[in-house]
Amino acid sequence: METPLIRAGFRRAISSSHPPTRRRALASQSRTLATHRDDNTPFEPFSAAPPIRFNSSPDQFARRSPPSRLQATTQDSRVPLLSRIRILPASPSYFTATPTYTDDLLHLSSLLRKHQLLPQAPPDQTEAVAWKTWAQYKSEVDEPVRETRYARLLGLIKRLNNIHPALKPAEVSESLERFKRTVQPFLNKPKPITVDDFGRARAVGRRKSSSASVYLVPGDGEARVNGQSLTEYFGRLHDRESAVWPLKATERLDRYNVWAVAQGGGTTGQAEAVMLGVSKALLAHEPGLKPALRRAGVVTRDVREVERKKPGHVKARKMPAWVKR
Repeated sequence: METPLIRAGFRRAISSSHPPTRRRALASQSRTLATHRDDNTPFEPFSAAPPIRFNSSPDQFARRSPPSRLQATTQDSRVPLLSRIRILPASPSYFTATPTYTDDLLHLSSLLRKHQLLPQAPPDQTEAVAWKTWAQYKSEVDEPVRETRYARLLGLIKRLNNIHPALKPAEVSESLERFKRTVQPFLNKPKPITVDDFGRARAVGRRKSSSASVYLVPGDGEARVNGQSLTEYFGRLHDRESAVWPLKATERLDRYNVWAVAQGGGTTGQAEAVMLGVSKALLAHEPGLKPALRRAGVVTRDVREVERKKPGHVKARKMPAWVKR
C-alpha cells in the first residue's frame, strides 16, 4: 500500500512544478470569436465590384496610376505602355545561342522540302563551287557555331546545288549565293602560253624550292642553262637527261633550242624545274604532243617537298641509336 501512495505523491509534485499547458484554439473558434456580432446589428452598406472584362491587352491586370496632367489625349496615349516601348526581335531564333545559323538552317531546310522532287544533275553537269569554310562562316556570323553543325548546313547547301541547272528555281540560286566564297578558284583559268613573233615560247617550271624560266625556239638541239651547256652546269648524268627529257620522249631533241634561267634549290630541283618548263613550252609549239608528254610524266608538276626535321630526330625520320643503359 505504501508504494502506490508514494507514486501518487511524486506525480502531484511534478505536475505542480510545471506551468499549466494551454490548448490552442481552433481556427474556426477564433474566427467565430473575432466576428461575433449580435443578430440584431444591421450590415454596413457596400457596393459590388465592376465585372472583369477579359481582353488581349497585356496590361489589363496592371496597377493603374492616377492620370497625369500632361497625359495626352491622342490615340497613342491609349495604346498600352508595354506595346509601345517593347522592342520585338527580328526573328524567333534571337533567343537561341546561334540565331543567324538557326535561321540559315531553317531556311535551307524549307527550300529542300519545297524542291526535293526536282531532278538532280549528274556530277559532270553540276556547277563546281567553292563554299565558305567553317572558319569563314563562323567569323562572318560572329556566333559559336560548331564544325559539326556547319557540316550539316553544308550538306543542305550541296544538296540544293545538285538540282539540275535547267530546273533550279531562282530563290534557290539567290539563297546559295550568300555561302559562296568571294574568290572562286574554279573560275581562275591559267593564261595560255603563246609563241611570239620571234618563234619563242616562254614557260615557267618549279620543283621543290627551285624555279626555272625556259625559252624554247626551233633550232638544232642546243641547250643552255644559265649561259652554260648541260654538261658544264649539271655534273650528274641523270640531271642532264631530266632537263631535256620532254624533247627526248617525243623525239624532238634536234628540232628545238633551249635557253633556261634556273635559280634556287639544288641541281636536281633545278633540272626538274627546267624539265617542266620545257614541257609547257613544247605544248605551245605542238599541242598534239600532250598525250605523249602525259605518258612521259612531264605535264603536271611534282608537288612533293622535303620533309621537315623533327625535334629529337637526327633527320626527318632517322632516330638516334637507342641505348638500353
